[in-house]
Amino acid sequence: MIALRPSRRRPPSSVRLSFLSLVIVLVTLLWPATHALAQSTEADVYVAQAVLEYSEGKYDEALANLRKALETEPDHVEALYLTGVVLMAKDQPAQATPFLEKARARSRTDPAIAFQLGLAYFAQQQYDRAQPLLEEAFRSQPTLDGLAYYVGFLRYRKKDYRGALDAFRAGRTSNADLQQLTKFYSGLALGVLGLPGQAAAEIDQAIRAAPASAFTGPAERLRDSMVAARQGQRRLSAEVRLGFFYDDNVAVIPNADSSEPLVAALRRVKATSSGELFGLRADYAWLRTDQWEATIGYSFFTTYDNDLPSFNIMSHLGNVGATYRTAVANMPLLVGGQYAFDALFLDQKKFVLRHTGSAFVSLVESDRYLSQLFARYQNKNFNQIVDTLPEENRDANNWMIGATQLFRFAEDRHYVKLGYQFDWDDTVGRNYESSTSATTSTTTACCPPRPRARRDGRTKKSPTSCGLSCPCPIASRWSPSTRGR
Repeated sequence: MIALRPSRRRPPSSVRLSFLSLVIVLVTLLWPATHALAQSTEADVYVAQAVLEYSEGKYDEALANLRKALETEPDHVEALYLTGVVLMAKDQPAQATPFLEKARARSRTDPAIAFQLGLAYFAQQQYDRAQPLLEEAFRSQPTLDGLAYYVGFLRYRKKDYRGALDAFRAGRTSNADLQQLTKFYSGLALGVLGLPGQAAAEIDQAIRAAPASAFTGPAERLRDSMVAARQGQRRLSAEVRLGFFYDDNVAVIPNADSSEPLVAALRRVKATSSGELFGLRADYAWLRTDQWEATIGYSFFTTYDNDLPSFNIMSHLGNVGATYRTAVANMPLLVGGQYAFDALFLDQKKFVLRHTGSAFVSLVESDRYLSQLFARYQNKNFNQIVDTLPEENRDANNWMIGATQLFRFAEDRHYVKLGYQFDWDDTVGRNYESSTSATTSTTTACCPPRPRARRDGRTKKSPTSCGLSCPCPIASRWSPSTRGR
């Protein structure tokens, strides 16, 4: 992970000017309040001289004047703060930290002091101590020059990618290196959030911000790898399946019931059979951009019952679909829809024709939460005998809506899914009309590694203790409530 440490030996001119302006503003704001009650102290004079010497790059002379100021007034906030600043410029963050901590203790609400102390911890890679201070300064003055980069970097380091983007986009900096790094990490965060097009655009801006930078080469390679990954995605996918089965109740005959003579008669009929099944699926993405993807597909499925061929099934299904990928307030949003037509045949005779339209919206609120809304409409046209009673007509319009909330843990190794679904089958014949509402809950977890003995006496961990791929469901519940005739 790349982090820009503030240049403290000879800062670039843009950094020195912006930081000097901050120091001058600080002194200008603090001095009037002091002089309103008393005349300038001897320590104030030393501090003013140190500011001028710092602006000219005379760090040792500035430190000498600041030492005199602290000898006169050991708790002089400006002298403590500027001593830390000069030591940071001399690339001595460890020596600067005690002075900045004392200044912080005397003025806990000053965002400039919090910022500099946070940078001192940052330069020593004490990120856990740096982040609270930088976050505090960011809440108070988010546009403080360069602050947003450090806040965004620390958030990115803790995998708070959305928070990192918020910081990068809220701040500003006059330092070309920080501008380039801000764009670079913005691209990385967008890539992790599933927005590769925007990610490549941000990294391209990082390259243009400083074409001669030593950082440009790695950034170009990263951008090219993102573009190549998108272009390398296959547009055509196909699958063929062949299998065998044995069914002990092909005709779905009820269990034996002495109170129903008809059931006993039905059970005399042969209902067992072995068979083969065959499936074919093909999908083609005919449109693919950074935000849009459109597909067309076809699938075929058939079974052959060796002993009861009158129950052979054959299905043809064609579909077209489109998805749109974007972000709302830095939250990835996926919107999609699909139309499908399928024809199901029983013993080479048309059984039902169905037109199905569906839509969904998925929003990733954070690394912990994912929400989805979905809806479906389906028209069913059954092949029925001419004299079918009106109450037995199974032609229908089916409506379904639902929602799912996913709670994610440990980078999706564990998650809890809660859902609700309402399904209404509006049939022509009232004997088949029904409505169903159901709640679902699923808990999925990655089992811990299982130790195994080795010949050398040591232990080795197998993938999972349950022997299943990770993640594997450990609990699931479906609670339907059905009403119908």
